[in-house]
Amino acid sequence: MAGDILLYALAYLLIFFGLIGSVLPLLPGPFLILLGALLWAAVDGFQTVGWPTLVFLLMLTLLAWASDIFLTAAMTKRAGASWKAVVGAIVGGLLAGIFLGGWIPVIGTIIATVAGAVAGILAIEFLDKRDLRQAYQAGKAYIGGYLLSSIFEAALAVFMILIFVWQAFLAR
Repeated sequence: MAGDILLYALAYLLIFFGLIGSVLPLLPGPFLILLGALLWAAVDGFQTVGWPTLVFLLMLTLLAWASDIFLTAAMTKRAGASWKAVVGAIVGGLLAGIFLGGWIPVIGTIIATVAGAVAGILAIEFLDKRDLRQAYQAGKAYIGGYLLSSIFEAALAVFMILIFVWQAFLAR
């Protein structure tokens, strides 16, 4: 019984951090929500949250992941950036988030990741095309794509939590 309470608490923590992670770079928000729901369902013996719900949550997780990549890349490419610049944004964001994000917890990670991505896209785009205006446009488009994908991912995360709560507590 005490073990179950701890596992339920861990599931709730995963879901909570999943919601936070839906707006924080480098933290897989929807995936953590899925793991929390799966753990909760397993402790409950899959009695209230079953496999159909978990498969649907998995599909939403995959949609969030794909949209995160697609929206940012599509908006950046739409501004005329090269595929090398998009890769530069990914590498710059990861490196900055990992190595510079710890200075200010949570907010520092967001700022470092976005700044690193923009720096990566600006540097690669400028080196590739030697046009500062084009590099600036690509960086601006990246930020717009990032914001759009963050809003969409946060909305999906809230939807996932609502589905979980509905199945776990309201659909009896």
